[in-house]
Amino acid sequence: MSLSFRRASLASLGLAFGLSALSLSPLMAQETKPAQPEAAAPAAAPVDPNAVVATINGEKLTEADLALAEGELSQQFAQLPPEQRRAAALSAAIEIRVMAKKAIDSGLDKDADFQRRMAFLQQRALHGEVVEKEVVGKVTDAEVRARYDQEIANTPPVNEIHARHILVKTKEEAEAIIKQLDGGADFQKLANEHTSDPSGKSNGGDLGWFGPGQMVPEFDKAAFALDVGKYSKEPVQSQFGWHVIKVEDKRAKQPPAFDDVKDQAKQAVIRDKYFAMVKELRGAAKVEIPDAKLKAAVDTMENGK
Repeated sequence: MSLSFRRASLASLGLAFGLSALSLSPLMAQETKPAQPEAAAPAAAPVDPNAVVATINGEKLTEADLALAEGELSQQFAQLPPEQRRAAALSAAIEIRVMAKKAIDSGLDKDADFQRRMAFLQQRALHGEVVEKEVVGKVTDAEVRARYDQEIANTPPVNEIHARHILVKTKEEAEAIIKQLDGGADFQKLANEHTSDPSGKSNGGDLGWFGPGQMVPEFDKAAFALDVGKYSKEPVQSQFGWHVIKVEDKRAKQPPAFDDVKDQAKQAVIRDKYFAMVKELRGAAKVEIPDAKLKAAVDTMENGK
């Protein structure tokens, strides 16, 4: 089927599948040899986090410090070959240490704005620790499965259809095809002969299975209104031309498998737990906002979560 007829992508449905095709010419097939199994890579030796990697002005920089630098600066080093990232992280860590010493020697750490920023960064880091340890770290497999089951139970059943179509440029052409169908002509044969949809010229206009909203609106409405085995008695116009549609079958759309969406289900559990914790803590905290306009804006924003 021509992909231009599909309005919604699989990604918009919350699912994405990767399909690949491999084609070998006969000559290539003759030269193909069985792949040799790759030798297993030796297991990496455990790293002592307290091992000293470097000393800067007498201060030790350990493997743990270096790992932290690699993690925090990973985006900056993403374009580097893997074997260079460790050296780049160490160089950056040394640079940070010497510049930090200069800042302290200059008294910049006593600056009020700096101390305010440091307090905020500490609070932000502690916020992240609570989320990681008290929310994410405590999500169980049973909770994720229960959330999946809940979503499936709350999702109204949706039908999908298997349809074919014949696409032509004018209404008159579509009417002539409908007249032939009324006379007993074979839909698939007519599709192969007349459709302007390139992908339908060899498969009888087969569109496969699709659900509501996956086609352009005019096509979608007309197709789902047809009974199984019936074809449209009036031409259906869309931005692509004029369609004659036939519905081959209908079925209840199957929900996505748990393994395909368990990450989304886990994120939903995490989100709910996070907001529940925030609500509890905010309710126990004494928060005063003297500016009435600002308070109203904050309340509106938070109530909309």
